[in-house]
Amino acid sequence: MSGPESPTSAGARFVFITGQSGSGKTLAMKALEDAGFFCVDNLPAKLIVPFGELTAKGGENIDRVAIVTDIRERGFLKDFPEAHQRLHERGFATTVVFLLAQDDVLVRRFSESRRPHPLQSEGISLEEAVEAEQLQLAPIRKLADRIVDTSDLTVHELRRHILESFVSTRSSVGPAIQVVSFGYKFGVPTSADLVFDVRFLPNPYFEAELRDMTGNDPEIEAYLFDKPQTEELLGRLDDFLGYLLPNYATEGKSNLTIAIGCTGGKHRSVAIANHLGVRLKKKHERVRVTHRDVEHS
Repeated sequence: MSGPESPTSAGARFVFITGQSGSGKTLAMKALEDAGFFCVDNLPAKLIVPFGELTAKGGENIDRVAIVTDIRERGFLKDFPEAHQRLHERGFATTVVFLLAQDDVLVRRFSESRRPHPLQSEGISLEEAVEAEQLQLAPIRKLADRIVDTSDLTVHELRRHILESFVSTRSSVGPAIQVVSFGYKFGVPTSADLVFDVRFLPNPYFEAELRDMTGNDPEIEAYLFDKPQTEELLGRLDDFLGYLLPNYATEGKSNLTIAIGCTGGKHRSVAIANHLGVRLKKKHERVRVTHRDVEHS
């Protein structure tokens, strides 16, 4: 009989986020979702193995999964240990993260959110529900690969801790970046976070042999990069974004749209957006370049 498959051949990497109610499990999941994990909240423990087998088939191209599973699901305490063991035996890479917090912190969080604790019912106080859950989760805590006390963590600190633990140190930890070229005559993109006007660059439109081309054509690139201000512009944008992006990541920004505009959105903005995209992709995994107005006449 052959041994279990390697994690790579078996399927996705599974990160299970569990622990006490009110400890920040949803925030941890959202951090991983922003980093490209396929995330499922409150998946019944009996469905974990079938779901793992589905990812192993490769049809959905899922290679990183984060699942929040906890006491909200009726069969969790009984079924999760077995499901976790079966995934491990099949060669999946699994990590169990157990989040907790001090009792008084959990009580305060539930009181502020005005949401009931999952174990709270008539005749059971919030304090008693928190204590009961802690006792019931003791066997699950023993399965944990990592235990995180969120009592003194801010939202941003918890997010950073999770990302540093499970996401590569490349800038995929930061926001997903979209670079979009546009023409001012058609309006500034409403989704833009940062807008850069490149209309100061020489305009290929006024060169008869270049007018019908676009910034995707090498002739337009050659025309623009023959001018020293073009390379200087990209260098300055590089420095500016090099400062901004780590700070955006720290604050938990998940998406960033950088708009590059020229008059018609056909020549200068397209070429600059393409080159900026190439530079960003050297440091960041999630970069997409689009040209909104390149087809306008």
